[in-house]
Amino acid sequence: MAEKARIAILISGAGTNMAALLYASRMGDCPYEVVLVASNDAAAPGLALAALEGAATFAQSHKGMARADHDAVMEAAVRDAGADFIVLAGYMRILSDGFVQRWAGRMLNIHPSLLPKYKGLDAFARAIAAGDSHAGASVHLVTPELDAGEVLAQARVAIASDDTPATLAERVRLAEHQLYPRAVTNYVSRFMDIADEF
Repeated sequence: MAEKARIAILISGAGTNMAALLYASRMGDCPYEVVLVASNDAAAPGLALAALEGAATFAQSHKGMARADHDAVMEAAVRDAGADFIVLAGYMRILSDGFVQRWAGRMLNIHPSLLPKYKGLDAFARAIAAGDSHAGASVHLVTPELDAGEVLAQARVAIASDDTPATLAERVRLAEHQLYPRAVTNYVSRFMDIADEF
């Protein structure tokens, strides 16, 4: 497959998973390229990092905007960039059903639990409180139901007896940075191989 998949990454903050995806895309055999990093916060540190690395960036605050209207602006930026896929990397917005449905099968997210466990917020605190031996991260397809799409890949991280949500989050983040680029690589490769057959 000569042509690379074009991905847009949506972030809200530091963008460490975005950075992992961006740096992985620079490896010679990576099947995707990052065509846009967009955020709902113009001050998101991840945007500055993306710009420093020469990636196209876009920002539009959601404040004072209806959800569907903000989604429309973000989606227009993604389409203008020519993206084939949207990858959510710490994008702290619930997306409207219409947006999600238009990108069905082409929008991925990473969630800090071993789905289907602990959908939504406070996954680390909930895993510790439950006495689980492992936490982790899951890459999944985005569907209108929160954190309910097909799980594409997972990484397991052991929970120490003295872990707090913060200490556990630090280790899971390291696993995420390995997991997300690999999961995106595998998924877009599969998707593009199917497209090549037609």
